Amino acid sequence: MSTGQPQTTASPEAMKRARRAAAGSFVGAVVEWYDFLLYGIIAALVFGELFFPGYSAHAGTLAAFATFGVGFIFRPLGGIIFGHFGDKLGRKAMLIWTMMIMGVATAVIGILPTYETIGWWAPALLVLLRCIQGVAVGGEWGGAALMAVESAPSKLKAFFSSGVQIGYSVGLLLATGLVAFLSGNFSQEAFLAWGWRIPFIFSAVLVLVGLWIRSGVEESEEYLERVKNAKEDKVAKLPILEAFKRYPAQIFQIIGMRFIELLTMYIVTTFALAYSTDELGFDRQIMLNITLLVGGLGIITIPMFAYLSDRFGRLRVYLTGGIVGLVCAIPFFFALESGNIVAIVIFAVLLINIAHDAVVSVQQPLFAEMFSPEFRYSGAGVGYQLASAIAGGFTPFIATFLVGVGGGSWYLVAAYLAGGCLISIAIAMYLVHQWRVERDAERAATSTKTAAQL
Repeated sequence: MSTGQPQTTASPEAMKRARRAAAGSFVGAVVEWYDFLLYGIIAALVFGELFFPGYSAHAGTLAAFATFGVGFIFRPLGGIIFGHFGDKLGRKAMLIWTMMIMGVATAVIGILPTYETIGWWAPALLVLLRCIQGVAVGGEWGGAALMAVESAPSKLKAFFSSGVQIGYSVGLLLATGLVAFLSGNFSQEAFLAWGWRIPFIFSAVLVLVGLWIRSGVEESEEYLERVKNAKEDKVAKLPILEAFKRYPAQIFQIIGMRFIELLTMYIVTTFALAYSTDELGFDRQIMLNITLLVGGLGIITIPMFAYLSDRFGRLRVYLTGGIVGLVCAIPFFFALESGNIVAIVIFAVLLINIAHDAVVSVQQPLFAEMFSPEFRYSGAGVGYQLASAIAGGFTPFIATFLVGVGGGSWYLVAAYLAGGCLISIAIAMYLVHQWRVERDAERAATSTKTAAQL
């Protein structure tokens, strides 16, 4: 593993393909993450009351966050399904399917009757649609990341593929912005009655735009050369099984390295929204505006960190983000408890735009380069989505549960966040050590060869 990049220059045609692939991955990611993250925001605000009535506010929030987490359980299934066909049939076709499936599921949530209308069928259908969302987004990251990485110039792989993660920030910005606008301009009664449905139905428009742009993207050239034109007996029948057989350590490393990213994002933008309103008495608009801020800044910070990683090394940038996340875990909650808005904003920016964004900026090339092209969609995609199931969707649920265990205190949640950061940092440090060992072995082999020639 190397922290540097090969020094080759891409041709004008290759650069054109790279830009087109990057644009397609970015737009698709915006649509997918708008749909997926919108659910978490609305779940924190109204789903407990509309789909799980009769519970206390705390129990209703737990139930709503549980349905939020269900989508993450199904993300590995999406990674397996779309990874399998993506490795065998190509990245582009799978990305068209993931977008269509996500768009339909999200739009249907927008017209779903509530508990008051159809009883327990309402939460049952809500969970089913969330599962479908999970399958769709589970197949999205692997294809979008690989399409961008495999088409990018060798010296700018992180920068060109950063659109996949910028798409997350833009999706978060769009979802939060639209909800914040509706929440601020509708009465509480109107928002609960029908206003919350508008962002879900609006997804249909985004999907049509995304499909139009993504349809013009060419298949990855590296994939075509290494997989599509390979002899039939060299193509694995089940790429996911072959990936686990050949790269088991890498799959588990991906899972652990995503902890810091997942915990920082979902604790700051989803859990803190509910905690600050339910436990601390904040106006919900405050945390929605902070989420808008960090989402907007991410459009700048993610490509900035990606560029720095292309120049100075992936793991150096990753570790910088990891350390910032660890240091800021407890101060963020002190800021929340104090009610000091300036302090909350500062630590939210540090946790999301420095810690989270530095980490995600390097993931596309770092994870993809752990696997050979014929197993990348399956190996990197499933490892990525397993992490989402373990430490992503249930983070707001776990954090809310820990608050209950702690009698309303945030201390256990801060320990949960700090512990996840430590795990990610430890794995990154191991990879740095591994890279140095490999580098020293290569230098020793070169020195021996040169001496023999003399």
